[in-house]
Amino acid sequence: MFSCVLLVGLLVLYMIWDVNYFLRCVATLGYGMLFQRKRKVTEQTAIYGLCTTQDVDIFIRHMNNARYLRELDFARFHFYGLTGIYGKIKAKRGGAVQGASSVRYRRTIPIFTAYKITTKLVWWDDKAIYLEQQFVTLADGFVRAVAMSKQCITNVDVLELMKEFPGAEQRPAMPEELKLWLDSIEMSSQKLRKDK
Repeated sequence: MFSCVLLVGLLVLYMIWDVNYFLRCVATLGYGMLFQRKRKVTEQTAIYGLCTTQDVDIFIRHMNNARYLRELDFARFHFYGLTGIYGKIKAKRGGAVQGASSVRYRRTIPIFTAYKITTKLVWWDDKAIYLEQQFVTLADGFVRAVAMSKQCITNVDVLELMKEFPGAEQRPAMPEELKLWLDSIEMSSQKLRKDK
């Protein structure tokens, strides 16, 4: 009887809650904390994946576009954990939320293809950090997709926070592509403000 109730409970969980997402988060963070060395906030991190039947589009040929964003979450959490940046944010009673993201798809990731996602901090201002992430297939080293993301840090002065990390005392020059992307976000925001 107990096993039947447990089975029904697990089925209900899978139907109303994305259990695989949370299991993958725990596995990715756990593996990073237990088996990988800590990284400087200015260093690149990487996680690995395989495009499976759960990741593909309706034609069952390549990774679904929405799945890229999900995989970027795992890579970002891994970066936060290995660099210790999220721990310092939480210690200051702050938080991190996705403020914006843009993905450029260069070539599909076929089903059953192994890949890695690299994550690198490219710039920061007083309110956010900016990450560049790349999907790279292992067989050929080709960059299949590139993502830029703005991680808004709440209740923390990011310029002051970054001074606590070795190698990040000085902010790097803003990459030109990031500047253009932020300009386009600002143009979109201005348009939305005018539409009110």
